Amino acid sequence: MTQTTPVRVRDLRHDDPEDAAAAAETRRAALPFMLVTPELLAWEAEHSPAEAHYRLLVAELDGAVVGTARTGLFFDSPEPGKAYCNLYVHPDATGRGAGSALLAAAEGHLAGLGARSVYAWALDDGHSVAWAGRRGYEPRRKARFLRLDLAVLPPETAPPAGIELRTVADFAADPRPLYELDAAVSLDEPGEVEREPIPYEDWLAAHWERPGLDRDLSVVAVDGGTPVAFSLARTDGRGRYMSAMTGALRAWRGRGLARLVKNRSLHLAREAGCREAFTGNDAGNGPMLAVNRWFGYGPAADEWHCVRELG
Repeated sequence: MTQTTPVRVRDLRHDDPEDAAAAAETRRAALPFMLVTPELLAWEAEHSPAEAHYRLLVAELDGAVVGTARTGLFFDSPEPGKAYCNLYVHPDATGRGAGSALLAAAEGHLAGLGARSVYAWALDDGHSVAWAGRRGYEPRRKARFLRLDLAVLPPETAPPAGIELRTVADFAADPRPLYELDAAVSLDEPGEVEREPIPYEDWLAAHWERPGLDRDLSVVAVDGGTPVAFSLARTDGRGRYMSAMTGALRAWRGRGLARLVKNRSLHLAREAGCREAFTGNDAGNGPMLAVNRWFGYGPAADEWHCVRELG
């Protein structure tokens, strides 16, 4: 008779560098199209807003970390009861119960908070969506991961008259103009869950101070002293770059500014030693997908945003 090793689920020990490193390595193996570092995982666990009730759960088998789950409430949604649970299980450990144990622990946490709808991402890899479906999660909306080899980039062009290109680092003394730009652009980002701008102090804590935000590689288009478009960059110190957000204010769209700031950011990333770039787009975001095709991004993977209504 085969003895099944029990799965142990616990919270990340954010003050333990080895635990954070093991969790980061597991997540990289499960989802290599996203950037993650031990510093980021520890920071999220320690500094997420209290209203989010965020937890980073870890699954262990035989004393080794084999899976993680990010779970909490969408505290910035105008609809109460919206929550999320995103699972990452090491490919070498699938089929051994780690995902199910993580999901059960996360759903128990969320149910105790009064959550009514739980959203989760599932890779379109031939089995993850079906696995989620058997647990009550219905696929709703598709998104795409894209990859770009930074060895070949379109040439840079001069900005239009009156437009100046700066980096996010130039706003270190007063990032509020970037907060206002981010809040306005984010309102038009497609997605299943409606989100509202968060207060400035919360934005500073959740985004400005976030490990991995590369202020020197993030580019802002400024018109008459006002930021009107930006492309935020994240890096992981391993030669990998991720676009966090690219967009322009509505009144400045149609002028090629999103392409302009992203192209400058990508060139800066290559000059800084980055070798490959990743981005993610909602499958219905035609304008941004077209911009990324122009750069030469190719498909890396698709995933579905799934939802389960808790009883």
